[in-house]
Amino acid sequence: MAARPDFDEKAWRNKVEAEKAADLYAPHKKNGTFFNPWMPMEKKGFFTLLRWKLSRRQNYTDEEKQFMPSVVPDPLKIVRGRTGDFIMWVGHATYLIRLGNDLWLTDPMFSERALLPRRKIPPAISIDDLKGITRSRLNVVISHNHYDHLDSASIEQLPDNTRFFVPLGLKKFLTDLGKTDIVEMDWWETRELSDGSKIVCLPAQHWSRRLGQGINSTLWASFILAGPAPRKTIYFGGDSGYFIGFSEIGKKYRGIDYALVPTTAYNPRWFMHYAHMDIDESLDAFKELGAHYFIPTQWGVFDLGDEPSGFPIIELRKKIAERKLNPSQFLIMDIGQVIFLE
Repeated sequence: MAARPDFDEKAWRNKVEAEKAADLYAPHKKNGTFFNPWMPMEKKGFFTLLRWKLSRRQNYTDEEKQFMPSVVPDPLKIVRGRTGDFIMWVGHATYLIRLGNDLWLTDPMFSERALLPRRKIPPAISIDDLKGITRSRLNVVISHNHYDHLDSASIEQLPDNTRFFVPLGLKKFLTDLGKTDIVEMDWWETRELSDGSKIVCLPAQHWSRRLGQGINSTLWASFILAGPAPRKTIYFGGDSGYFIGFSEIGKKYRGIDYALVPTTAYNPRWFMHYAHMDIDESLDAFKELGAHYFIPTQWGVFDLGDEPSGFPIIELRKKIAERKLNPSQFLIMDIGQVIFLE
């Protein structure tokens, strides 16, 4: 095994803090390729990936390797026949959310594998279960085209009248899967819905690629979902590295109630730092968003980085204590758990 390359956290933070907020609004597509105008993505080819796979990994204890979320049985029984807004964790980045009369599903991933990685815990509900609880049209939000967030088999099985909100460039992919009601959105674009709800497409620091699609040929995004007045607002972070956008979003959209913040695949830092936040950065992002509650996403289902899939929550709890943060603001959900937004 090769030695792990060094990574300078202070130099990286200085680079992030030198970004200009104005660049968040700059053009972000050139010659058919999307990019992050505030900080171009570092070039990483096959040999960089190979270096990661061949480098020496951090050691984890048996407790850290074995820690996983619990599973709540029959979560639909909890919400069936009950009114009110809620958030249910289906697994990974997939959440079932009700806001007013609208039912939302984020990054639907119900398959056994995300291309290669195998899921460690089944989804809390099935797509057939989902079809049984929605009388109105289902709204789906997709953050980007990576396999753990955009799963073809899951998309194909969703009801025919499902409405999709996707970043620029993804409409054709969904059309090819037989879907017809697709709204493509650019960063900072807002769509008002009929009942007073709205969805806002926002920047994220990430990238895109999958078989059949070129590198960065489709956009990546985060989103705000806002219910009808008196509205509850939910920030869905998708995948993102730490960037000045969190501060700008917090200033522009004050009063976010719940922030679904990614906490996954951040080790090794020398390889992951641009596209994924570590726990300290996720906590800083939460503070800058100005949200009332933090919900960690994407942990416990797939092993995507060097760290075990449950490890981010062990580290999150440690950092909450070290920083003397209010534990009641951090809603660490189990698979199938439902939070009612009273």
